Formats: sequence, structure tokens, C-alpha cells
Amino acid sequence: MSIKTLTLYNFNTSYSFGKEEKKEKEQSLTSKLARLKDSYEKEGLRKAVEGIIIIHDHGHPHILLLQDNNYFKLPGGKLKPGENEIDGLIRKLTKKLSPTGTPVSDAPWEIGDHVSTWWRPNFEPSLYPYIPSHITKPKECKKLFVVTLPEKCKFAVSNNLSLIAVSLYEIYNNSQRYGAVISSIPALISRYTFVYLNVD
Repeated sequence: MSIKTLTLYNFNTSYSFGKEEKKEKEQSLTSKLARLKDSYEKEGLRKAVEGIIIIHDHGHPHILLLQDNNYFKLPGGKLKPGENEIDGLIRKLTKKLSPTGTPVSDAPWEIGDHVSTWWRPNFEPSLYPYIPSHITKPKECKKLFVVTLPEKCKFAVSNNLSLIAVSLYEIYNNSQRYGAVISSIPALISRYTFVYLNVD
């Protein structure tokens, strides 16, 4: 297997950040699971996509996470029925991270490899990187894609959220704080070689 090289730009010098009034669903786990149950009853299996956006700070890879108090998540969300995964992820990233009014066609996101699939067997918090053998009707399928950025772009997130850059060494093996999916990311992207660039 060939090793891929990804070019990463500096979190502090390449990107600008702002906040806007954006419609954001309540982030509590209870409300999320309630929405999932309602959605499943109407549409069946929930299909979602999330982006592992990699940048660097001081020559070390960091992942961009959305934070609401002590709740952390990768940017992304639910696909529309029949929607292509790449198109859906670009749409979701643009909606959640770009200034309002940014056309999807102008999105800066470069969607790379699909690196992980997670399953929610029941209407419960736990996600697994496989379908347990006794489960015939999982409730959610979530796919993670690597996303890289150009050397310059502008972010704007909802007023009630923060966009933070978290280092791999903070995330690694830290499921207690970040959950099983996010804490798995350092292993998922260990196959890449990173080139670190600083742009004034």
C-alpha cells in the first residue's frame, strides 16, 4: 500500500474565524437520540457523513472539532435521501462552517479518503466500527472522510458553538472526553505523511 502525503496549513496564520446566527439543533445526547428515533420511524436507517479536517499548529497535526460546552463533534450530518456521500458532506461542511451565503460550488473542502464506518445498533449512545452479530436493523450508519483545506479560507460557525483545533496527542486514547469515534482518529490517519506549510 502506497503512503499518501497530505499538505497541512497552519491553523493560526492561514484561516480566519467568525460567528453568525445559524440554526443549530440542540446538541444534548438525549435530544439527538430522540431525533434519531423519530427519523428512523419515518425513513429507516439514518445515513450520516462527517469530515476529519486536518490542519497543523507548530508542526503537529490537529483536528477541527465543533464544541458545545463539553460536547464535541466532527462537522457533518445527515444525508438527504439518495444523496451522494461526497456531495452531502460538502453541503454539510459549507452549511456548518462557511459564512452564510457561501455557495456550495465555492466550498474550499477537498474530500479525500473514506477512512472509517461506524454503526449505531440501537437508540443508545454507543457507536461501533462494526455491526454486532445480533443486530439485524442498525439505526445509524456514519462514514468518516479525510478533508484537507487550501492555504486560505474563512470559517463562520453558529454563535452557540466553538470551532477548536485539537492535537492528535490530546485526542488519542481519550474516549472518556471525546468519545470512541473521535479518539480513533489518530490511528485512522496514521497512514498519511504530512507536509507542514506556514503561510503569512
